[in-house]
Amino acid sequence: MSSASPSRTWDVRRPPSAEGRTVLVTGGNAGIGYFVAEQLAATGALVVLGSRNAAKADAAMAAIRSRVAGARLRHLPLDLADLSSLKTAVEGSGLDRLDAVVHNAGVALDHPPRRVTADGHELMFGTNHLGHFALTRWLAPLLSAAPAGRVVTVGSFAARSERLDPDDPQSTRDYRPKRTYGRSKLAQMCFGFELDRRLRAAGSPVLSVVAHPGGALDGLTPSRRPVHETKRGARLRALPAGLLVQGKEAGAWPVVRAVLDPDVRGGQLWGPRIFGLRGAPRREPVPAHMADETAAARLWGLSCELTGTDPCLGFSSR
Repeated sequence: MSSASPSRTWDVRRPPSAEGRTVLVTGGNAGIGYFVAEQLAATGALVVLGSRNAAKADAAMAAIRSRVAGARLRHLPLDLADLSSLKTAVEGSGLDRLDAVVHNAGVALDHPPRRVTADGHELMFGTNHLGHFALTRWLAPLLSAAPAGRVVTVGSFAARSERLDPDDPQSTRDYRPKRTYGRSKLAQMCFGFELDRRLRAAGSPVLSVVAHPGGALDGLTPSRRPVHETKRGARLRALPAGLLVQGKEAGAWPVVRAVLDPDVRGGQLWGPRIFGLRGAPRREPVPAHMADETAAARLWGLSCELTGTDPCLGFSSR
């Protein structure tokens, strides 16, 4: 990778070619994940959409192909809420290497009751964090086979105001959906930073980077039929918010930069330029509670225990 160049500009509309690269985007059939997949497909990469719903994946691929001539796309059946299915899914992918994975898929619940995954874990923590944690273990050989593999974890602005509760990580005693969601995203982001520290210690060439979309509203998002359609009324109602936030197409920009920019380094955090809520992507300082190595190590140990995963997560030293 080249050294960082302060004078180098990043054009969100014309990212560099990724011909010959393969990128897996979990949840690539909708929301931020869809736009990440669309933008990566335009660079010439082979984009694999990880989705448990084949019909939604097919619709997303059709939408991308209608906008990107010659788009190279595949669907990987993937259910992050069922840990026992992940090894089989990766082994059946037919991939011999993976240049990047975007850990994007997620569940966001607004109301009780508390729900659980197939493995009995709280649904948001179990899907958003534990599912991606376990998936990384099975993807490790494919990422290590690439010249410079990357793990890009998609966090959330909501994680800034939350703190992990080591005594109740799965909200068994005090379940509040919005807080539980924020904590699940915080766990993801802490994982992304801790993963890079462990990769560096192991001498691995794989990088782990964290990115977030800022404030991304459906009403400010361009339509992509049949995946997403923004009604005129919804767009008009959302226009005033456009001074502070943006749509999901723009929300994908920091993620795409984290995947493709040769100047990006492991352990970095990327988000929108204006107050971390909207605009072109830039590198952000990592908040102290996300950089807490003691808390991250404790979360790592708990995640290994809950997923039955080896602490090395499948990455061998070189």
